[in-house]
Amino acid sequence: MSQLLKKIIISGKTRCLSGLHIGGTNLALGIGGPDNVVIRNPIDNKPYIPGSSLKGKMRSLIEQKDNTMTDANMGSVKKGPGSDASARSVQLFGAASKKLTRPSRAIVRDGFLLSGDEMFKNTDMAYTENKTEVVIDRVTSAANPRQLERVPAGAEFGLEIVLNVFDSDDELLLMNTLMEALKLLTDDYLGGSGSRGSGQVAFFIDTIEERNAAYYRGEGEATDITNKYLEQIEVLKREMNPL
Repeated sequence: MSQLLKKIIISGKTRCLSGLHIGGTNLALGIGGPDNVVIRNPIDNKPYIPGSSLKGKMRSLIEQKDNTMTDANMGSVKKGPGSDASARSVQLFGAASKKLTRPSRAIVRDGFLLSGDEMFKNTDMAYTENKTEVVIDRVTSAANPRQLERVPAGAEFGLEIVLNVFDSDDELLLMNTLMEALKLLTDDYLGGSGSRGSGQVAFFIDTIEERNAAYYRGEGEATDITNKYLEQIEVLKREMNPL
């Protein structure tokens, strides 16, 4: 059995460059309200980014790039993660199949809203906008409007990813794969309706911290290793999207 050597904590923020829609549950549809609502924290009613949404998209993009998706039979899902232990997606995100069981090395936290209430003082609803889209019938040209709730462009959410590093792991490969997945996502979309303009995001890494066994025994301090990965952080920066 592999030994856990350290945890690497990657902290920063996710910024919406366009409206963001990650679907929630329509428990109470209001007259004139959106047909598709966003997921919200039930305590404070603020939208957030589920870690599962971010992690799933990151994994999917790495699998697409490396062409490591395989046939799967998970209900309506017909394509799924492979079971090749050497695949980067498996090394970083794990696998659970009859052929291979490997725990995920990446823990992706839910991202909670950082932007203050002042930013949303003119929005249609609390913290969100109501985007109206129109579907055109290709035969009759009849218009069929639909409404989509989105977090507006400019909103920022917390970002935290924990990378577990075991003695059998290639730490640099895991970090490079993780950063590459985030970079791929900046040129793709997060959430729904991405082909119609929603979900463009950018990521900003503030700190990368290493916590080893001594730290968890209370015998040492966490180590800031941000400078060690400056090259990987740099690839996330976009000219159109300065810090």
